[in-house]
Amino acid sequence: MQWDNSFVRDLGWLGARVDPVPVADPHLLALDEDLARELGADPEQLRSVEGVEVLAGNRVATGSEPIAQAYAGHQFGQLSPLLGDGRAHLLGEVVDISGRRRDVALKGSGRTPFSRGGDGRAAIGPVLREYLVSGFMHAVGVPTTRSLAAVATGEQVRRERPLPGAVLTRVASSHLRIGTVVLLATQGSREQLGALAEHVRSRHHPHVAEGDVLDLFASVLERQADLVAAWMSLGFVHGVMNTDNMTLSGETIDYGPCAFLDTYAPEQWFSSIDHTGRYRYSQQPTMAAWGLARLAEALLPLAQEHPDDAVARAQSLLDGFDARYRASRLDRARAALGLTGSTDDRDGELVAELQGIARDEELDHTGLHRDLARLLRGEPARHLDEVEDREHWAAWERIWRERVASTGRTPHEAAEAMDRVTPVYIPRNHLVEEALAAAEGGDLAPFAALDAALRDPFVERPGRERLAEPAPRFTRDYVTYCGT
Repeated sequence: MQWDNSFVRDLGWLGARVDPVPVADPHLLALDEDLARELGADPEQLRSVEGVEVLAGNRVATGSEPIAQAYAGHQFGQLSPLLGDGRAHLLGEVVDISGRRRDVALKGSGRTPFSRGGDGRAAIGPVLREYLVSGFMHAVGVPTTRSLAAVATGEQVRRERPLPGAVLTRVASSHLRIGTVVLLATQGSREQLGALAEHVRSRHHPHVAEGDVLDLFASVLERQADLVAAWMSLGFVHGVMNTDNMTLSGETIDYGPCAFLDTYAPEQWFSSIDHTGRYRYSQQPTMAAWGLARLAEALLPLAQEHPDDAVARAQSLLDGFDARYRASRLDRARAALGLTGSTDDRDGELVAELQGIARDEELDHTGLHRDLARLLRGEPARHLDEVEDREHWAAWERIWRERVASTGRTPHEAAEAMDRVTPVYIPRNHLVEEALAAAEGGDLAPFAALDAALRDPFVERPGRERLAEPAPRFTRDYVTYCGT
């Protein structure tokens, strides 16, 4: 890969230059060959002994300039003034074959000055979870960091019990976060804050005029609103929406305690470290707006020529978050229901009523929308056969069918459009856990089979029927762990 490291050139003081810590016996667990080619890399070279050593952190590639980034973060609402990469190393940046600048970083690659007593390592389970879920998110079109490779270390890490270690190679538009801005707003100089804002603008939001930090904020806000709308449409629960896990590029980052809804339960959360449900499924839009408010506060020192006007404009932009999110969410809901065009509030009411039925009847979030498409094709719809309040369901279905007919599409055309936006296969929690447990024992076959389905999630394939089925009893008491 050809490296060109603008972060180190422009903001090298915003971190600690430190190499990854070598591991005992690295061997490749998984490699995204398509992503490798996007980066201009040869997959066979990455599979070689030398390539695996780079992916494990045992060798520093020519042109790479490893650095552990510094940032702050509001963790469950409380400011941690200095976090930083405690087990990650940004190797540098690659300009890919399409001319896009991409970060390449290792996660689980050893201690850094920001480790705060941690071992700097990662276990195989969290590494393969991120590989699976980020691959799926990319396949369904959700902005996300991506996983180039997972490498076993040949070492054990100590968590609740000894576990096999692994290193993830993560690719991102960048690893800059709201917490990066917060760090400089609280501990840096105005000049440093301005340099960071300009770096973010030129790299991720070049349509924004230089020096207009509130337009920059508006652009970040729009991307975050659209991102959370995408999460909600999939039933994705991030689990740890701290400001150090909200990117300025608008990509999903940190798949530690994430999970997916099986039955539609808006108040559900899964993370073992979220004791109050702060980041439950239904709260994700609110928490995104809360994090964006912290970004606005951090950027305001750069807009001091007319401070009162700047505060008023920032507040106005924040007040617009909900409308942007709701519009984006409704657009996705319309597509999932086979609808086009707009009928003002009536589509919103139709969607809200369906969500109420799904909640009351404990319907599978993903299977529900695939079954609606089957209804339009006159096929069996097993999940909908479980609805107990048949009268309520029949009334909703009649209105929905009338609305589909109003689009001018035939039922078959609408069903085909619906299936293009609702996946058959998602990273169902029980399947992910089965795959990770097998991998811990040395069997990668369940992981490979699930990964193959998640990278081609919209088309039903023979032999994958079990991968489309929910497990409500498993999910009801399911707990996820961040792996640190």
